[in-house]
Parts: sequence; structure tokens; C-alpha cells
Amino acid sequence: MSDDIATANVAMAQGGATDSAIPAEELARLTDDIVAALKTVYDPEIPADIYELGLIYKIDIDDDRNVDVQMTLTAPGCPVAGEMPIWVENAVSSVEGIQAARVELVFDPPWTPERMSEEAQVAVGWF
Repeated sequence: MSDDIATANVAMAQGGATDSAIPAEELARLTDDIVAALKTVYDPEIPADIYELGLIYKIDIDDDRNVDVQMTLTAPGCPVAGEMPIWVENAVSSVEGIQAARVELVFDPPWTPERMSEEAQVAVGWF
């Protein structure tokens, strides 16, 4: 993993903060593992994972290794709106070293296709 990616992951995991009781290397590993877990969750209507779709807005790992995730949906009326947060919570909770996970659905800012990575754009045929 490159230093730039590790730094970006740590910043995302801390919500931009830099004062964590978790050692930086462990925090980077946890963040990488959480991102990998999030990439196993797919919107059933779109052939791309929720991370690459840009549905994950924030990941916070506290000093006790509890994780809060803020995420959105492609549309408020998404047919799996009640289930997807549970899928995300289960995926994040499965990461070694994580004590608990909590997922909050947010709709501000609203999701737009511009949030998708190039990988997701290719998967949906927009690239």
C-alpha cells in the first residue's frame, strides 16, 4: 500500500482528525480492511459495490475500535433501503479488530453519479 493511500485512509477513518489512540499502522490496516469489506456489498440493481458507487460518506473509528459509517443510497426510495445498512453493518463488523459497527443513512448531500469512481463508471457502462 502506498503512503498516500495509507494517509488518505487514516484521514477518512478519523473523519479528518489526526489524534487517535490507535497506532497509525493499525488504523491504516483497519481502514483498508473496512474498505475491503465495504467493497463486498453491492446495490442489487447496479453492478458495482457501494464503496465505488460513492455511497459511503464517512467512516469513523473510535479509540475503542467501534466504527460509525455514514452512507447514502442512490435514491431515497431504494428498494433495499431497509436492508442495505444491515449488510454494511455486518460487513464492517466482520473486520478483525472491530468491536462494533453502526450505520447511519444520510441524504445530505444527495448522491449523484459524479460520486462514482472510474471503476464503477466502467461497471455500469458509463465510461
